Amino acid sequence: MLTVKNELLQALAAELEQLQPGAGARAAFESPKVAAHGDLASTAAMQLSKALKKNPREVAQGLIEALQKTEPFSRWVSALEIAGPGFINIRLKPQAKQEVVREVLAQAGCYGQRPARGERVLVEFVSANPTGPLHVGHGRQAALGDAICNLYATQGWDVYREFYYNDAGVQINTLATSTHLRAQGVKPGDARWPTDPDNPVSKNFYNGDYIADIAADFMAGKTVKADDRAFTASGDIDDFEGMRQFAVAYLRHEQDLDLQAFAVKFDNYYLESSLYTSGKVDAAVQKLKDAGKTYEADGALWLKSTDYGDDKDRVMRKSDGTYTYFVPDVAYHITKFERGFKKVVNIQGTDHHGTIARVRAGLQAANVGIPQGYPDYVLHTMVRVVRGGQEVKISKRAGSYVTLRDLIEWTSKDAVRFFLLSRKPDTEYVFDIDLALAKNNDNPVYYVQYAHARICSVLAKFVLGQDAKLETLDKSAWAALLDKVSEQLKGANLDALDTPASQALMLQLAKYPEMLTAAAQDFAPHDVTFYLRDLAASYHSYYDAERILVDDEAVKTARLALVAATAQVLRNGLALLGVSAPEKM
Repeated sequence: MLTVKNELLQALAAELEQLQPGAGARAAFESPKVAAHGDLASTAAMQLSKALKKNPREVAQGLIEALQKTEPFSRWVSALEIAGPGFINIRLKPQAKQEVVREVLAQAGCYGQRPARGERVLVEFVSANPTGPLHVGHGRQAALGDAICNLYATQGWDVYREFYYNDAGVQINTLATSTHLRAQGVKPGDARWPTDPDNPVSKNFYNGDYIADIAADFMAGKTVKADDRAFTASGDIDDFEGMRQFAVAYLRHEQDLDLQAFAVKFDNYYLESSLYTSGKVDAAVQKLKDAGKTYEADGALWLKSTDYGDDKDRVMRKSDGTYTYFVPDVAYHITKFERGFKKVVNIQGTDHHGTIARVRAGLQAANVGIPQGYPDYVLHTMVRVVRGGQEVKISKRAGSYVTLRDLIEWTSKDAVRFFLLSRKPDTEYVFDIDLALAKNNDNPVYYVQYAHARICSVLAKFVLGQDAKLETLDKSAWAALLDKVSEQLKGANLDALDTPASQALMLQLAKYPEMLTAAAQDFAPHDVTFYLRDLAASYHSYYDAERILVDDEAVKTARLALVAATAQVLRNGLALLGVSAPEKM
């Protein structure tokens, strides 16, 4: 129906341009909130009435008369009605709605996607320092980042995924010291284990069992390999630097296992330490100095961030000569821009909110051509995990929090992905393990996947017969079957799809492309989960209203084409979220 809608929109734009030059560019349709009001609506008459010095309903009447004479409206529209102060409600002919079935079957996995636009976007997400396993907050960020990347890809962007982390500094030294103590046989609770609550280093020592595993493997001389590094342990308990490097590689490998279990991949791993060793931090600071945006006070170097809307100026270099944490962030984002990424999205926790203004201020002050508002940020809250009505707070492996891998092992990758994407990023989310395991309609991912499996059962019985043993079909057999039936149904006569139930389902299918565009613009993969639940509900309602495998061959073929298209859109949407579309459940 996208073709139909575009034809109607062009006709509307042409008529608006006739009424007032420039008005055609503002042509748009809305979806009526009440289905009984029509399929599309336009507020153009009300927008133009003041400029034309006419009553909105009078403008609407003239516009309707003009539109009815155009080829697209006479071909696709059954009625145009004036409502309220000047709304124009548009009722489409069944044939117009049926076009969406042809579009979906013809475009298959590409339905809803826009052509390549020749622009690149870098999305940075997860970006966890290698000091422990990934926790459920990292999981929410991984799901968000991957889904946002997929959304951008549907809009024609060339997407680049990047993971940024610090492989040096205080946290890494604390990790190495924790591992060194474990290698000596010292464990949390022993007299030699640092516990001073007033010492920021001591209180941040890593107490999880994974530290003992790192120490044991180091002493055994093992080799660990991660996506971006590998290291062989010396086994020498006095080799502190080797232990530090081994611990980083070990935990990067652990993070890779978490990400593999979550089916998330990156194009690049960027090290914070490289910003220092390459001189990029010093170069960024010099740019700020040269631009006259810094000053010395109290033995520190300050950025005039208030010149760019920050609530106060910020320290860049402390009196001890070390840089504050936002300075390498400025250098890092200059490198993103220099690498050709004019569009950048950062997925981070809400605890990073305070850095946004100062990073953007630093980028503007550097005077290197970076536009205002660069980069975009998507901030997410943490996740609480509940089982049996009680919050789960710790993991034996991590020591103080629930890990992403724990959550996947307790439920499934599909459930974790869908659940973590089912709310706006900045809203608190409670992950209910019992709900994620439930096989009923209260479980949203089960509800959507069941709709797909239900359709696959119908299509398989059509191809193989009512007595087919569907449990014997493997993944490749299912793929071949679905391809075959979709190809067979592409040329189906759809005239029989004129009932309220079928038209409601087709209208739902037609919403998919615009939903993708809006979700990408708003960084809102939760919109995809909402849409999929609505589509599944529309299909379940349709299935209850109309039998599909009827004796009438024309009716049966038309209905099969509709449900095959529905299955395809369910697959497309679930794939975007990184969730599987099972053929049987």
